[in-house]
Amino acid sequence: MSNGYGIETKCVQSGWQPECGEPRVLPIYQSTTFKYDTSDQMGRLFDLEDNGYFYTRLQNPTNDAVAAKIAELEGGVAAMLTSSGQAANYFAVFNICEAGDHIVVSNSVYGGTFNLYGTTLKKQGIDCTFIDPDASYEEIGAAFKPNTKALVAETVANPSLVVLDIEKMAKVAHDHGVPLIVDNTFPTPINCRPFEWGADIVTHSTTKYMDGHAMSVGGCIVDSGNFDWTAHVDKYPGLTRPDESYHGIVYTEKFGKLAYITKATSQLMRDLGSIQSPQNAFLLNVGLETLHLRVPRHCENALKVAEYLEGHEKIAWVNYPGLESSKYHTLAEKYMPGGTCGVISFGLKGGRDVSVGFMDKLKLAAIVTHVADARTCVLHPASHTHRQMTDEQLKEAGIAPDLIRFSVGIENVKDIIADLEQALEAV
Repeated sequence: MSNGYGIETKCVQSGWQPECGEPRVLPIYQSTTFKYDTSDQMGRLFDLEDNGYFYTRLQNPTNDAVAAKIAELEGGVAAMLTSSGQAANYFAVFNICEAGDHIVVSNSVYGGTFNLYGTTLKKQGIDCTFIDPDASYEEIGAAFKPNTKALVAETVANPSLVVLDIEKMAKVAHDHGVPLIVDNTFPTPINCRPFEWGADIVTHSTTKYMDGHAMSVGGCIVDSGNFDWTAHVDKYPGLTRPDESYHGIVYTEKFGKLAYITKATSQLMRDLGSIQSPQNAFLLNVGLETLHLRVPRHCENALKVAEYLEGHEKIAWVNYPGLESSKYHTLAEKYMPGGTCGVISFGLKGGRDVSVGFMDKLKLAAIVTHVADARTCVLHPASHTHRQMTDEQLKEAGIAPDLIRFSVGIENVKDIIADLEQALEAV
């Protein structure tokens, strides 16, 4: 679509562009395979000489339309859907790393991602150094090594709600010749556009606000097309040197700004799978069509809930970037003036046991291993999503033992607050 359209129009109409007589609504191409008339036609697809569809693990029309929509929303040149947000975060790094390499990662990233980078990637020979995203330019820069390939962080961290200083992180990354990869799941492109502040690659757990209804698991990687891989030929040989598995193709030479996503699709998805199903991509697209309507409601409700909690005598602390009392309020106003997300973290006076007991008293809000959908839900990270982390790691990641992650939905905010009130009265 034209870049002149507003983001609201792109939510509804980007991606699928039907021609005369074609379905107005994005179809589900529920097929593993696609027919061709000659062997040569198929062969040229396998050699990356022609564009087209031949096997859904690599490409599918439904998936590609949704990926194109997300790329337009973020302002990127191309995107690739994955089976989950974890797969997106893995592929985003593994696409430019191999055994012997190193990455620098914010210590406030989601617990599963922390384990992915700090434990699983190490088993594959990729080392990781965790840094405090609030640290100075010099302190973060000290973590870089000659073999560092990327700097990774979250625009709004899950669940600590650390707001990233994107410009600072982009400068550190670029001064060391590596891309800045950011997970933009919580703000979504409705509230934050990381490419406009210097980020190079964006990932999403589309399972969250993008889907918005807790119906389909998925992820996405978006490339800005701005990082110059050819300026660092020796550092990124996978993109700048011949790929013998594709008859010596050099991705940067053949595909230009599309090199990164083309390699991720034709190489990683080919070998590792983790494709999003066309059915899930269809459901994701339905969610994206209302993303611009839902996200503001989430933020509006969350701010009212945060203000209520901040004034309650039984609440020990509240963390929400929309509050003027938040240490991240200034950064949030800079990067996300329309709001951050619908997630709040807080703790009750009395500590961990009291906080956990309070959760059990909630009626409208459900205890679920999920966040950021239409329904209000709650979780205790130290007991659940971050359970594998040590006390020291929890402390470094900003996860207090009493921290409650409260995901404010789009219900009537008076009902949400009433549910909190009755649960607080019961503890």
